[in-house]
Amino acid sequence: MRSTITKLFLIMALGYSVTACNTISGFGQDVQAGGEAVEGAAEEAKP
Repeated sequence: MRSTITKLFLIMALGYSVTACNTISGFGQDVQAGGEAVEGAAEEAKP
């Protein structure tokens, strides 16, 4: 019984870690896009 619970917990932890990686990757892309927007606005503001 304990072995089954341990295996279930490990499978759930693996699933959460994969989901977290996708979320962090998406967050990184959002930050990059925001940085590019700021960079573009700075270029347009140059005299």
